[in-house]
Amino acid sequence: MELSKAFSWPGLFKTMKHRCKILAVIPARGGSKGIPGKNIKRLGGLPLIAWTIREAKKSKYIDRLIVSTEDKKIAAVAKKYGAEVPFLRPKALSRDHVPGLMPILHALRRIQGYTGVLCLQATSPFRKSSDIDNLIRLAKKRNALSVASVSPAEKHPAWTFYFTRNQRLVPFLPKGNRVVSRQKLPEAWALNGAMFYAQTAWLKRRRSLVTAQTLGFPMPSERSLDLDTPQEWFVASLIAKKLKKVALSRIH
Repeated sequence: MELSKAFSWPGLFKTMKHRCKILAVIPARGGSKGIPGKNIKRLGGLPLIAWTIREAKKSKYIDRLIVSTEDKKIAAVAKKYGAEVPFLRPKALSRDHVPGLMPILHALRRIQGYTGVLCLQATSPFRKSSDIDNLIRLAKKRNALSVASVSPAEKHPAWTFYFTRNQRLVPFLPKGNRVVSRQKLPEAWALNGAMFYAQTAWLKRRRSLVTAQTLGFPMPSERSLDLDTPQEWFVASLIAKKLKKVALSRIH
């Protein structure tokens, strides 16, 4: 091949595109205690995991979408809605206290050749494909080692406390940093759990999804609900019904 052709802009673009392959992983274990069977429990007519699969499949940047689970029922539902389940992960990686990073690292050991990995939590049903693509664009633009989605904190840390042994309230923030006026408070953001992105080689070395090098990707509160409790599921059900009505009104 001539050098002029090998290093032409079209050729260079193809090479860059090949180097930026992204694997998306949806971790979904079967042993949920707060909401039994939640990953395939129906929300607004769809299994919970299908909400995430549906939006991930619309992404312009995800090259491969897999579900990591130890549960055969979850695997069957995931396949029905278009995700791959190339393996069942060990049950030891699906216990309550196993760090969320472990299933991702396990997937990266099983599946090679991807320079970026995106973790999409099935418990965040209202995240949109536009959120996914905008987070990946941020990662590409800044050549970020990792990016985590965040949303406005429900309670500002300036107004949070902990108890001493004799039940006195002690502020979490140092006394000199407390702000009395709400208007003077800086913005506070919290991890919403919806999305984590990392460069694969970096993640394997650091073995952490969030470090001092992690960039934040802001998401609105209405798309950041993370389902862990029956109360949160009730709220999500109301939102899902509203979204369904809006979608039907647009059709008619």
